[in-house]
Amino acid sequence: MMTNLFSVFDPSTTIFNMSLNWMSTFLGLLIIPSMYWLMPSRFHFMWNSIITTLHKEFKTLLGPQSHQGSTFIFISLFSLIMFNNFLGLFPYIFTSTSHLTMTLSLAIPLWLSFMLYGWINHTQHMFAHLVPQGTPPVLMPFMVCIETISNVIRPGTLAVRLTANMIAGHLLLTLLGNTGPSISYSIMSILIVTQIALLVLESAVAIIQSYVFSVLSTLYSSEVN
Repeated sequence: MMTNLFSVFDPSTTIFNMSLNWMSTFLGLLIIPSMYWLMPSRFHFMWNSIITTLHKEFKTLLGPQSHQGSTFIFISLFSLIMFNNFLGLFPYIFTSTSHLTMTLSLAIPLWLSFMLYGWINHTQHMFAHLVPQGTPPVLMPFMVCIETISNVIRPGTLAVRLTANMIAGHLLLTLLGNTGPSISYSIMSILIVTQIALLVLESAVAIIQSYVFSVLSTLYSSEVN
């Protein structure tokens, strides 16, 4: 019996007093190198087409002033988050993206680097961003406060959005799964269909949330140029 509903997200696997839950984040490194020495398969062609599409889209969002190759960091970010989101859908695998430790570690350094780059190299441009065009002079102090607050909370909103979406779906699956032993066979069939539908929905959420995280990071970086 779980003492707490959120205990399904607790790191619990330990060998020699070492927490091995976070190892799931690095499992992708065992799969990626095969691209460099195996014959291209349908999976590789599909993944290449996804990367090409993302590259074109991020390039458009970053604008013509962006540096060459600047889209690759966001494509890598998308790949990492999507991989970890999908891993969390497998039984007994630790979902690292459901912890703020992971999501904040991705969001804060990105946001901080954009801010430092913008304020050091484009100071006037960053000051201009604090007051939207067409703002009446009376409202300017308030707009500066609002824009500053919205800018500061960006990494938090990025991290919490991803974490909350991962936790919500997993909690729903866990809650429904726990009712299984105590219900009749007729309702069990409905429960199984519901669980499969939720699993498909969670697969879509895994892709959508990784896309949203990387697109918003791209938009934040395009503002500092």
